[in-house]
Amino acid sequence: MRKNIAAKKSTLSVVIACYKDAQAIPIMYERLKKTFHEMKVAYEIIFVNDGSPDDSEHVIRQIVKKDKHVIGISHSRNFGSQMAFTSGIDLATGDAVVLMDGDLQDPPEIIPLFYEQWQKGYDVVYGVRVKREAPLMMQVLYKVFYRIFHSLSYITIPVDAGDFSLIDRKVMEELKKLPERDRFIRGLRAWVGFRQTGVPYIRPERMFGKSTNNLIKNFQWATKSIFSFSYVPLQAMTLLSLAVFFLSALGICWQVGLRIVRPDLTPPGISAVLIVILFLGSVQLLGISFLGEYLIKIFEEVKQRPMYIRKEIIRYER
Repeated sequence: MRKNIAAKKSTLSVVIACYKDAQAIPIMYERLKKTFHEMKVAYEIIFVNDGSPDDSEHVIRQIVKKDKHVIGISHSRNFGSQMAFTSGIDLATGDAVVLMDGDLQDPPEIIPLFYEQWQKGYDVVYGVRVKREAPLMMQVLYKVFYRIFHSLSYITIPVDAGDFSLIDRKVMEELKKLPERDRFIRGLRAWVGFRQTGVPYIRPERMFGKSTNNLIKNFQWATKSIFSFSYVPLQAMTLLSLAVFFLSALGICWQVGLRIVRPDLTPPGISAVLIVILFLGSVQLLGISFLGEYLIKIFEEVKQRPMYIRKEIIRYER
Protein backbone atom coordinates (compact mmCIF):
# COMPACT_ATOMS: atom_id res chain seq x y z
CA MET A 1 0.00 0.00 0.00
CA ARG A 2 2.74 2.45 0.93
CA LYS A 3 4.57 1.61 -2.29
CA ASN A 4 1.58 2.95 -4.23
CA ILE A 5 1.79 6.17 -2.25
CA ALA A 6 5.47 6.47 -3.13
CA ALA A 7 4.66 5.93 -6.81
CA LYS A 8 2.31 8.93 -6.64
CA LYS A 9 5.18 11.08 -5.38
CA SER A 10 3.81 11.57 -1.89
CA THR A 11 4.10 15.04 -0.41
CA LEU A 12 5.83 15.70 2.88
CA SER A 13 4.81 18.63 5.05
CA VAL A 14 7.32 19.98 7.56
CA VAL A 15 5.98 21.97 10.51
CA ILE A 16 8.64 24.04 12.27
CA ALA A 17 7.88 25.70 15.61
CA CYS A 18 9.84 28.96 15.76
CA TYR A 19 10.51 31.13 18.79
CA LYS A 20 13.56 33.39 18.86
CA ASP A 21 14.94 31.50 15.85
CA ALA A 22 15.37 34.33 13.32
CA GLN A 23 19.03 33.46 12.70
CA ALA A 24 18.37 29.73 12.36
CA ILE A 25 15.34 29.92 10.04
CA PRO A 26 17.25 30.68 6.77
CA ILE A 27 19.74 27.88 7.50
CA MET A 28 16.90 25.50 8.34
CA TYR A 29 15.19 26.42 5.06
CA GLU A 30 18.31 25.80 2.95
CA ARG A 31 19.05 22.47 4.63
CA LEU A 32 15.45 21.31 4.24
CA LYS A 33 15.35 22.33 0.58
CA LYS A 34 18.60 20.50 -0.10
CA THR A 35 17.36 17.40 1.73
CA PHE A 36 14.07 17.25 -0.19
CA HIS A 37 15.75 17.82 -3.54
CA GLU A 38 18.07 14.89 -2.82
CA MET A 39 15.07 12.77 -1.81
CA LYS A 40 13.19 13.82 -4.97
CA VAL A 41 9.87 14.21 -3.16
CA ALA A 42 7.26 16.94 -3.26
CA TYR A 43 7.20 19.01 -0.09
CA GLU A 44 5.80 22.00 1.75
CA ILE A 45 7.51 23.83 4.60
CA ILE A 46 5.37 25.50 7.26
CA PHE A 47 7.14 27.93 9.57
CA VAL A 48 5.05 28.77 12.63
CA ASN A 49 6.14 32.02 14.24
CA ASP A 50 4.80 31.52 17.76
CA GLY A 51 4.80 35.15 18.89
CA SER A 52 8.56 35.43 18.66
CA PRO A 53 9.91 38.82 19.90
CA ASP A 54 12.69 38.89 17.29
CA ASP A 55 12.27 39.42 13.54
CA SER A 56 11.32 35.79 12.78
CA GLU A 57 8.13 36.93 11.05
CA HIS A 58 10.07 39.18 8.67
CA VAL A 59 12.58 36.42 7.91
CA ILE A 60 9.78 33.95 7.16
CA ARG A 61 7.99 36.50 4.99
CA GLN A 62 11.12 36.98 2.85
CA ILE A 63 11.48 33.22 2.33
CA VAL A 64 7.79 32.83 1.40
CA LYS A 65 8.12 35.59 -1.21
CA LYS A 66 10.64 33.58 -3.21
CA ASP A 67 9.45 29.98 -2.67
CA LYS A 68 5.93 28.71 -3.32
CA HIS A 69 6.66 25.60 -1.23
CA VAL A 70 6.86 27.66 1.96
CA ILE A 71 3.96 28.85 4.13
CA GLY A 72 4.26 31.10 7.15
CA ILE A 73 1.94 31.23 10.16
CA SER A 74 2.09 34.04 12.70
CA HIS A 75 0.38 33.61 16.06
CA SER A 76 -1.07 36.56 17.95
CA ARG A 77 1.17 35.71 20.92
CA ASN A 78 3.33 32.89 22.24
CA PHE A 79 1.12 29.82 22.80
CA GLY A 80 3.95 27.31 23.24
CA SER A 81 5.58 24.77 20.96
CA GLN A 82 2.76 22.22 21.29
CA MET A 83 0.20 24.73 20.04
CA ALA A 84 2.57 25.80 17.27
CA PHE A 85 2.82 22.19 16.08
CA THR A 86 -0.96 21.83 16.32
CA SER A 87 -1.48 24.98 14.26
CA GLY A 88 0.87 23.71 11.56
CA ILE A 89 -0.70 20.24 11.54
CA ASP A 90 -4.14 21.78 11.02
CA LEU A 91 -2.84 23.57 7.92
CA ALA A 92 -0.61 20.83 6.48
CA THR A 93 -1.75 19.10 3.30
CA GLY A 94 0.96 16.46 2.89
CA ASP A 95 0.62 12.68 3.04
CA ALA A 96 2.83 12.85 6.12
CA VAL A 97 4.00 15.65 8.38
CA VAL A 98 7.39 16.12 10.03
CA LEU A 99 7.54 18.06 13.30
CA MET A 100 10.73 20.00 14.06
CA ASP A 101 11.99 22.69 16.40
CA GLY A 102 13.26 25.82 14.69
CA ASP A 103 16.59 25.98 16.54
CA LEU A 104 18.30 23.34 14.33
CA GLN A 105 18.59 20.84 17.17
CA ASP A 106 16.49 18.53 14.99
CA PRO A 107 18.75 17.85 11.98
CA PRO A 108 16.87 17.95 8.64
CA GLU A 109 19.30 15.32 7.33
CA ILE A 110 17.53 12.70 9.49
CA ILE A 111 14.28 13.10 7.53
CA PRO A 112 15.33 10.62 4.77
CA LEU A 113 15.73 7.96 7.48
CA PHE A 114 12.20 8.76 8.73
CA TYR A 115 10.92 8.60 5.15
CA GLU A 116 12.57 5.22 4.60
CA GLN A 117 10.82 3.72 7.64
CA TRP A 118 7.53 5.30 6.55
CA GLN A 119 7.87 3.64 3.15
CA LYS A 120 8.30 0.32 4.95
CA GLY A 121 4.82 0.72 6.43
CA TYR A 122 5.34 2.50 9.75
CA ASP A 123 2.76 5.20 10.45
CA VAL A 124 4.81 7.11 13.03
CA VAL A 125 8.59 7.43 12.96
CA TYR A 126 10.12 9.35 15.84
CA GLY A 127 13.67 10.42 16.57
CA VAL A 128 15.42 8.74 19.50
CA ARG A 129 18.03 10.95 21.14
CA VAL A 130 20.80 8.46 21.78
CA LYS A 131 23.05 11.35 22.71
CA ARG A 132 22.66 15.09 23.12
CA GLU A 133 25.33 17.77 23.06
CA ALA A 134 24.56 19.29 26.46
CA PRO A 135 26.08 19.52 29.97
CA LEU A 136 26.44 16.13 31.62
CA MET A 137 23.96 17.00 34.39
CA MET A 138 21.24 17.87 31.85
CA GLN A 139 21.92 14.67 29.92
CA VAL A 140 21.47 12.61 33.09
CA LEU A 141 18.30 14.47 34.13
CA TYR A 142 16.70 13.98 30.69
CA LYS A 143 17.57 10.28 30.72
CA VAL A 144 16.11 9.85 34.21
CA PHE A 145 12.93 11.76 33.33
CA TYR A 146 12.14 9.72 30.21
CA ARG A 147 12.55 6.47 32.11
CA ILE A 148 10.37 7.65 34.98
CA PHE A 149 7.74 8.86 32.52
CA HIS A 150 7.88 5.54 30.67
CA SER A 151 7.43 3.54 33.88
CA LEU A 152 4.59 5.69 35.27
CA SER A 153 2.53 6.13 32.11
CA TYR A 154 -0.56 4.00 31.45
CA ILE A 155 0.49 3.75 27.79
CA THR A 156 3.82 2.75 26.26
CA ILE A 157 5.88 5.92 25.90
CA PRO A 158 9.18 5.50 24.00
CA VAL A 159 12.20 6.72 25.96
CA ASP A 160 14.42 9.57 24.73
CA ALA A 161 11.89 10.51 22.02
CA GLY A 162 10.96 14.17 21.57
CA ASP A 163 8.60 15.93 19.15
CA PHE A 164 10.92 15.38 16.15
CA SER A 165 8.99 12.80 14.13
CA LEU A 166 7.21 11.87 10.89
CA ILE A 167 3.47 11.25 11.21
CA ASP A 168 1.27 9.66 8.53
CA ARG A 169 -1.84 11.47 7.30
CA LYS A 170 -4.28 9.04 8.90
CA VAL A 171 -2.56 9.47 12.27
CA MET A 172 -2.69 13.25 11.84
CA GLU A 173 -6.43 13.06 11.28
CA GLU A 174 -6.84 11.14 14.53
CA LEU A 175 -4.71 13.68 16.39
CA LYS A 176 -6.91 16.47 15.05
CA LYS A 177 -9.97 14.79 16.58
CA LEU A 178 -8.54 14.93 20.09
CA PRO A 179 -10.28 17.87 21.82
CA GLU A 180 -7.90 18.49 24.72
CA ARG A 181 -6.30 21.92 25.03
CA ASP A 182 -3.35 21.17 27.32
CA ARG A 183 -1.40 19.17 24.76
CA PHE A 184 1.67 16.99 25.03
CA ILE A 185 2.08 15.80 21.46
CA ARG A 186 4.69 13.10 22.01
CA GLY A 187 2.31 11.50 24.52
CA LEU A 188 -0.74 11.88 22.25
CA ARG A 189 1.32 10.47 19.39
CA ALA A 190 1.88 7.31 21.45
CA TRP A 191 -1.73 7.25 22.69
CA VAL A 192 -3.32 7.06 19.21
CA GLY A 193 -1.36 3.89 18.46
CA PHE A 194 -0.71 2.62 14.90
CA ARG A 195 2.64 1.16 13.82
CA GLN A 196 5.50 3.15 15.31
CA THR A 197 9.27 2.92 15.29
CA GLY A 198 12.26 5.03 16.29
CA VAL A 199 15.34 6.29 14.46
CA PRO A 200 18.43 7.05 16.59
CA TYR A 201 20.18 10.39 16.16
CA ILE A 202 22.49 12.74 18.03
CA ARG A 203 20.80 15.96 19.14
CA PRO A 204 23.22 18.88 18.70
CA GLU A 205 23.45 22.06 20.74
CA ARG A 206 21.32 25.05 19.80
CA MET A 207 23.18 26.87 17.00
CA PHE A 208 22.16 30.43 17.93
CA GLY A 209 21.18 32.12 21.17
CA LYS A 210 20.18 30.41 24.39
CA SER A 211 17.50 27.83 24.96
CA THR A 212 14.25 29.13 26.46
CA ASN A 213 14.14 26.00 28.62
CA ASN A 214 15.45 26.16 32.17
CA LEU A 215 15.08 24.03 35.30
CA ILE A 216 11.68 25.51 36.14
CA LYS A 217 10.34 25.00 32.61
CA ASN A 218 11.75 21.50 32.44
CA PHE A 219 10.05 20.72 35.75
CA GLN A 220 6.78 22.07 34.34
CA TRP A 221 7.24 19.86 31.26
CA ALA A 222 7.84 16.85 33.48
CA THR A 223 4.73 17.43 35.60
CA LYS A 224 2.66 18.20 32.48
CA SER A 225 3.60 14.90 30.88
CA ILE A 226 3.23 12.73 33.99
CA PHE A 227 -0.11 14.16 35.10
CA SER A 228 -1.42 13.93 31.51
CA PHE A 229 -0.63 10.24 31.06
CA SER A 230 -0.42 8.69 34.52
CA TYR A 231 -2.70 7.93 37.46
CA VAL A 232 0.21 6.69 39.57
CA PRO A 233 0.49 9.86 41.73
CA LEU A 234 -3.11 9.47 42.88
CA GLN A 235 -2.75 5.72 43.32
CA ALA A 236 0.48 6.24 45.27
CA MET A 237 -1.28 8.67 47.60
CA THR A 238 -4.02 6.10 48.20
CA LEU A 239 -1.47 3.43 49.09
CA LEU A 240 0.49 5.84 51.25
CA SER A 241 -2.68 6.88 53.06
CA LEU A 242 -3.54 3.25 53.78
CA ALA A 243 0.00 2.60 55.02
CA VAL A 244 -0.15 5.65 57.31
CA PHE A 245 -3.56 4.54 58.61
CA PHE A 246 -2.29 1.09 59.56
CA LEU A 247 0.88 2.51 61.11
CA SER A 248 -1.19 4.99 63.08
CA ALA A 249 -3.48 2.20 64.33
CA LEU A 250 -0.47 0.13 65.39
CA GLY A 251 1.06 3.15 67.08
CA ILE A 252 -2.11 3.87 69.02
CA CYS A 253 -2.40 0.27 70.17
CA TRP A 254 1.28 0.25 71.15
CA GLN A 255 1.01 3.47 73.15
CA VAL A 256 -2.17 2.39 74.96
CA GLY A 257 -0.70 -1.01 75.80
CA LEU A 258 2.59 0.52 76.94
CA ARG A 259 0.76 3.04 79.11
CA ILE A 260 -1.11 0.21 80.86
CA VAL A 261 1.75 -2.27 81.20
CA ARG A 262 4.84 -0.08 81.57
CA PRO A 263 3.84 3.58 82.08
CA ASP A 264 7.44 4.43 82.94
CA LEU A 265 8.50 3.61 79.34
CA THR A 266 5.94 5.89 77.71
CA PRO A 267 7.87 8.63 75.82
CA PRO A 268 7.64 11.92 77.73
CA GLY A 269 7.15 15.37 76.18
CA ILE A 270 5.81 16.39 72.79
CA SER A 271 8.60 15.16 70.49
CA ALA A 272 6.80 12.01 69.38
CA VAL A 273 3.53 13.89 68.88
CA LEU A 274 5.29 16.65 66.92
CA ILE A 275 6.98 14.15 64.61
CA VAL A 276 3.69 12.38 63.90
CA ILE A 277 1.86 15.65 63.25
CA LEU A 278 4.56 16.91 60.87
CA PHE A 279 4.64 13.60 59.01
CA LEU A 280 0.86 13.46 58.58
CA GLY A 281 0.77 17.13 57.59
CA SER A 282 3.39 16.64 54.89
CA VAL A 283 1.51 13.63 53.51
CA GLN A 284 -1.69 15.67 53.35
CA LEU A 285 0.02 18.58 51.61
CA LEU A 286 1.60 16.22 49.09
CA GLY A 287 -1.79 14.66 48.38
CA ILE A 288 -3.41 18.09 47.98
CA SER A 289 -0.65 19.15 45.56
CA PHE A 290 -1.25 16.07 43.41
CA LEU A 291 -4.99 16.78 43.36
CA GLY A 292 -4.20 20.39 42.49
CA GLU A 293 -2.21 19.33 39.41
CA TYR A 294 -5.11 17.26 38.11
CA LEU A 295 -7.57 20.07 38.91
CA ILE A 296 -5.41 22.52 36.93
CA LYS A 297 -5.67 20.25 33.89
CA ILE A 298 -9.45 19.96 34.31
CA PHE A 299 -9.69 23.76 34.72
CA GLU A 300 -7.80 24.33 31.47
CA GLU A 301 -9.97 21.88 29.56
CA VAL A 302 -13.41 23.10 30.72
CA LYS A 303 -12.68 26.71 29.70
CA GLN A 304 -12.74 25.55 26.06
CA ARG A 305 -10.52 28.37 24.86
CA PRO A 306 -8.97 27.97 21.38
CA MET A 307 -5.60 26.27 21.35
CA TYR A 308 -4.03 29.09 19.32
CA ILE A 309 -4.95 32.30 17.49
CA ARG A 310 -3.44 32.96 14.08
CA LYS A 311 -2.65 36.57 13.34
CA GLU A 312 -1.80 35.85 9.73
CA ILE A 313 -1.10 33.10 7.22
CA ILE A 314 1.68 34.13 4.84
CA ARG A 315 1.49 32.51 1.41
CA TYR A 316 3.46 32.81 -1.81
CA GLU A 317 2.15 35.34 -4.31
CA ARG A 318 3.40 35.38 -7.87
